[in-house]
Amino acid sequence: MSRTNRNSVTVRVPAKVNLQLAVGPREADGFHNLVTVFQAISIYDDVTITKSAPGNGITISIIGDHTHGVPADATNLAVKAAQLIADDYDFVIDAHIEVNKSIPVAGGMAGGSADAAAVIVGVNELYELEMSREEMHEFGSQLGSDVPFMISGGTAIGQGRGDQLTAALSRGTYHWVLALSTVGLSTPAVYQECDRLRAGLDIAAPQTSDALMQSLLAADSKAVGQALHNDLQSAACSLRPALTLVLDVGEEYGALGSIVSGSGPTVAFLVADEEQGLDLAVALTSSGVVGSVARAYGPVHGAKVI
Repeated sequence: MSRTNRNSVTVRVPAKVNLQLAVGPREADGFHNLVTVFQAISIYDDVTITKSAPGNGITISIIGDHTHGVPADATNLAVKAAQLIADDYDFVIDAHIEVNKSIPVAGGMAGGSADAAAVIVGVNELYELEMSREEMHEFGSQLGSDVPFMISGGTAIGQGRGDQLTAALSRGTYHWVLALSTVGLSTPAVYQECDRLRAGLDIAAPQTSDALMQSLLAADSKAVGQALHNDLQSAACSLRPALTLVLDVGEEYGALGSIVSGSGPTVAFLVADEEQGLDLAVALTSSGVVGSVARAYGPVHGAKVI
């Protein structure tokens, strides 16, 4: 296997929102089958991998806007990604990973998964492994259900645990305003609350929303806004009642649609254009019900060497 003379590589990787998240009943193994429609959006982490002296192993540091609560040790998904590849290819990686975070932590935007995806792409480049996209996805799915999508980006349908991907037929650009919370939500806690709220109900197998897929194909932002749906939203709002106020403010100020992204607590508002996005961002900021506000557009490409 050839080894590049290159010493360092930087990969830019986006956040995601879920346009749809359909959650099936809890399976015997404790997991849920999902159908989700992901869209990669223009909020990015930059992950730099730099080779270090033999014997140093894999180290990591976290810098940037969103560092609180991100582990800077072997439990970080980015480190696990590098170690997984090293073990599989049977070679030693001595490298430092620097994650410059702009994606919110524990916000339902796949920040940890994004960093793992960036490391897979970066290690592949830095050590000239010449992995196919499918091989990178395979490593990703061993780390988390969102990781394969963060490698590909764009707009895609995820099934199974969310890691079985099909590209979605989507046209147009979509403008988003994101209401960010200062405190994250635990994904396992949100799923537990979802199970509690649905106890005794007959839950159908998850299906892709035809209305959403037709709206994306038609590049009809208004129809996409009306079709946004997340089965975990009621659970996230149950655990964090203030999210209901955030959703109300967005509706009041004319968002085309709103959705708690993934397991929350980030709330994503779809707006008609940049101008409406700016108006809504100002309204949310002055409402006092959100920690901070970001604006983004999608879809964008996945993890990419810059």
